[in-house]
Amino acid sequence: MDLLLTTGTSAPDSALPGGPPGSATLVALYPGPALRLDSALAVAEANAEAEDMMDSDPRWLPELRNWLSASSVAPGLRSVPVESLRGIMIVEWAGVPLPDGGFLLLGRDDTLERQLRHTLTESRRRYKDLVEVSSDFAWETGPDGTFVFVSHKGALGYPADALIGRDPRSLALEETEDLPMPFDCRRAVDQTELWLKSADGTPACVVASALPLFGPQGEWIGARGVCRDVTEQVLRSNELARIRNRERLLGHIVHTLRDRLDAAEALAVAATETARALSADGCRIYRAEEGAGAGGRVSLSLVAEFGAELPEVGATLLDRIAKGEGLVADRLGDVQLIGERTEYRQAANGALLVWRTGDSEPWDDDDRHLMSGVADHIGIAHAHLAYQERLRRLSERDGLTGLFNRRTFFERLEESISRPDSGPSALLYVDLDNFKAVNDLHGHQQGDTVLKAIGTLLTTGVRPGDLPGRLGGDEFVLWLGRTDEAKARIVADRLLNGMRDLAHLSASPEKPLGLSIGIAVHIPGRGESVRELTDRADAAMYDAKKSGKGHYALASAYQAASSSDVSAAEPTP
Repeated sequence: MDLLLTTGTSAPDSALPGGPPGSATLVALYPGPALRLDSALAVAEANAEAEDMMDSDPRWLPELRNWLSASSVAPGLRSVPVESLRGIMIVEWAGVPLPDGGFLLLGRDDTLERQLRHTLTESRRRYKDLVEVSSDFAWETGPDGTFVFVSHKGALGYPADALIGRDPRSLALEETEDLPMPFDCRRAVDQTELWLKSADGTPACVVASALPLFGPQGEWIGARGVCRDVTEQVLRSNELARIRNRERLLGHIVHTLRDRLDAAEALAVAATETARALSADGCRIYRAEEGAGAGGRVSLSLVAEFGAELPEVGATLLDRIAKGEGLVADRLGDVQLIGERTEYRQAANGALLVWRTGDSEPWDDDDRHLMSGVADHIGIAHAHLAYQERLRRLSERDGLTGLFNRRTFFERLEESISRPDSGPSALLYVDLDNFKAVNDLHGHQQGDTVLKAIGTLLTTGVRPGDLPGRLGGDEFVLWLGRTDEAKARIVADRLLNGMRDLAHLSASPEKPLGLSIGIAVHIPGRGESVRELTDRADAAMYDAKKSGKGHYALASAYQAASSSDVSAAEPTP
């Protein structure tokens, strides 16, 4: 709009006599009410919407004239009420002085925006009044988990100022301080019951509802909710003792899980304590196996059990528990069962199952609440156990090939040859031929591909108890338990023949990938150490390389305090 007025670029035939160039076009095409006043503040031009407004309510125009007359500079903006067929509307006018001493007035309907602002202001005032008169106390926690707002009446005998900046967990009873609380919730909490300490130290039962707060990047920045003190109602209904007992039992189980360093042992103890806390005849804890089964089915395996013998639990019941939300109740003959899935970060990782036999009491709400609480913490224990197993795998396995690393291989080998009843066994010492040429010509990424392929070759067809390992670089080992010389030769031939499938990974036809293998047969009871056995296999491997690579060589039998002779052998077709 300003550009048109200052440059006057409108076509001459679009301007009216006496008006500045372009004003007629602007007035006519403006999407809202628009008019031009001459130097005497009389209406010189007006579009249809402005004319309709003047016809329906002419009182607003004098008010604008008074406003323009009193303005010594550019008048700016002015809002005036206008009566129309739709009722009173608020029009915001922008006044622009023109070169001829007149003014261009452009209007905008501001009614809805003002109504929205008014409604928002009233809503905020109403919310504030309701919070102040409510018997509940409203609160909000910040990113550090402490209170940043508490309604002015305070709560639990504390004034509001005493709670601001305080960690809500400091209000928890000792036996429930490790349990989830709504003040740091990551998902909506509706009407959950928890016990807190009043200012005088007495327990207080509150019912809380809360919503988590998240920032623009999805990060958690606090929670907001309300709590209602229901202690008196609970006392009157004689529920206080039962609820506190339930929380005490859950707290005991939680401490059991937390204080045991070994997660598997913790689960076994938790199964015992859960059965006792629920007056159940038995308890089973299942854990989800890695990877989903067919159709996304969670496969569960039993990891801890306590109590009386349970009839065979079918896969259908376990599937219902693993897929369901909440408790699953069932009967097997005279056995009453309840089960609930365990999860970590909303992903199912197991199941908890308890049962009562005979004429036992049916499960009540306290039992169900305690069961749900235990299931939450069993889920955390499962995650801890999975983490321990991952750490163990990382400490035992070579990160690139997945084979046993040097330390773990020799520890397992030491255990194997120390058993006198193990029978003859064989150690294959494997070295890659022309591997350096692959790295030099194609880079280390191609070299890593070769090493992974060798790892797959070594693990193909191995038996339980065989130990494939990577010692480092391009050196590998394979321990074959209960294997004599003839069987060791067969395995060596299989490895050499398997390299044909890896020919495409070679650096060039002149430098084909291959294996040089040294075989050392170990006979128990002769006093041969792991070091001596490895040295024999290593020496045999170097003899295989000297014979032209792509071969295996057999170390001569172990002789105490004497060097081992090595006889080379060509691979069989």
